[in-house]
Amino acid sequence: MLLAGAGVPALVQGQSQSQSRSQDAPESLLPPGFDDPAPAPAPAPVATRAADPARPADTAATPLAVDPLGNESIAAVPETLGPVDLTRYELPEYAKHSLNKVGVVAWGNAPFPAKGMGSADGRYLDTLLKRLNAPVASRWVSIALRRALMSPLATPKNINGADFAASRAWVLLRMGEANAARAVINDVDAANYTTSLYQVAMQSSLASGDPAGMCGIADGGAKVIKDRSWALAKAMCAGLAGKPNEAGQLLSQARRGTSASDIDNLLAEKVLGSGAQGRRAVTLEWQGVNALTAWRFGLATAMGEQVPGALYATAGPQVRYWQALSPSLPPASRAAAAELAASAGVFSSAGLIDLYSEIAQDPDASGTAEEAIARDLRTAYIDGDVADRVAAIHKLWDQARTPRTAYARLILTARAASWIPVSSNVDAPEKLIASMLSAGMEGPALEWRNAVKRGSEGWALLTLADTSEASVSYGDFDVFSDVAGRRKGQLMLAGLAGLGRLEAADARRGAAALDVPIGAVNSWTKAIDAAGQRGDSALVALLAAVGMQSRSWDYVTPEALFHIVAAMKAAGMGNYARMIAIEAISRA
Repeated sequence: MLLAGAGVPALVQGQSQSQSRSQDAPESLLPPGFDDPAPAPAPAPVATRAADPARPADTAATPLAVDPLGNESIAAVPETLGPVDLTRYELPEYAKHSLNKVGVVAWGNAPFPAKGMGSADGRYLDTLLKRLNAPVASRWVSIALRRALMSPLATPKNINGADFAASRAWVLLRMGEANAARAVINDVDAANYTTSLYQVAMQSSLASGDPAGMCGIADGGAKVIKDRSWALAKAMCAGLAGKPNEAGQLLSQARRGTSASDIDNLLAEKVLGSGAQGRRAVTLEWQGVNALTAWRFGLATAMGEQVPGALYATAGPQVRYWQALSPSLPPASRAAAAELAASAGVFSSAGLIDLYSEIAQDPDASGTAEEAIARDLRTAYIDGDVADRVAAIHKLWDQARTPRTAYARLILTARAASWIPVSSNVDAPEKLIASMLSAGMEGPALEWRNAVKRGSEGWALLTLADTSEASVSYGDFDVFSDVAGRRKGQLMLAGLAGLGRLEAADARRGAAALDVPIGAVNSWTKAIDAAGQRGDSALVALLAAVGMQSRSWDYVTPEALFHIVAAMKAAGMGNYARMIAIEAISRA
């Protein structure tokens, strides 16, 4: 155990519980009491033109092939063929899922309203979803988008419900949210699958390291989509069902015309041989493999095989997040990926603590760098001397080597930071405050209001966290802008103006002084502003992600931040609005 003692919440939930949570519906990433979206008012017409914010240089996402073997890009998704008739079995009427509303409720989260997309046309939403480059810059925008896309949403007009689910799940997969994507897909009955949903369903099974998840749809998918991945899926499923002879025949057919040493065939054969009566011994050889596909990741992970680290650099960052969520991999091998996933909103602060607790109990992790982190984390929580706890927290922060990992360490230490008594003598109180707020712990953070200097970064973070909505004087803002520099001053202006915390004249004055065109208009600003005013909370979350299409905060413009914060507040998501504004200052 990392943490022991009466009256102290345990860091460790136990390996079995942590793994179970990873395999079921995703856990809540929100702190207790975090607000839920306000019910949507009667919807009004929405613009039917896709948003077009300026796209920064680094927004070109590494494509994740629709064909898991890596032969086809997302742009090549075929048009829908309509619902596919599967006659293997018929669900009773009471067990069937309607396509009129598809989605699930994540554990610990209230869902977004079913009409959260307002009256937006399905074709418009489908275009936004398919063109969205994910992951996006903001952890809190990602969390909001995840909740919105998972929620049981009413199917909009002019799109099939299964296709709408496929497009939502496809975005979730590209965000790294493998479990969330799978949960959405599982709310559609197999009899209603379309071509697009078959494709994304296979991807979700692979991303979650569960090839058996394909077995209920392998026959139907192979009928509709004629490629080797579905033929191999049928062979694997026969093997997992304890039918080695049938599996062998199907495998021979599927790999016809390919090399005997083809890594994709070998992985399928290894899975096939793991079934009942399987007698195949397969040795994997990664030498010569120059790219990591969803197929290779998913099947290797399912069999407990470590993918060579260098191959992760050939795939998008979402694959690292899939790795972080994979309970079949050793905890220590997932730690670095989990920290990256936390910075992207895929992993919670509590999830990180649970993972390092597993590492502390894992004898195979003894002597590793990950075990040392677990020891420092334990000290940060339970040492009797406050100074030693603060020193351990600082040590964890100082080990970070990139901006992403620096923010991840703030998330990791959030709860420990909240247990440090308020004192004006604490070194770097702004980082303790940023740490607490990275996990949404506004209450403990606001206790530090009298311990920070006017105009300091700690003052800025607490001002944005304040729920009172009191106006901030221009003089106080100006002091911060002078001390923090132009970039943080611009983001602070955007946050305060978006939250309505600056008088209109002061907002215009600051915008002119710092060259922030918060009054500029384009199709994206019109769309997100209108969605916020109508209270279309799920659409606001989607359009916020459209405005955050970058893997780095360096490319997020202050004017985009202003519109995102303002729209979220208008749509009843005030806590998200505040957290996004705070995140901007913490990560700038």
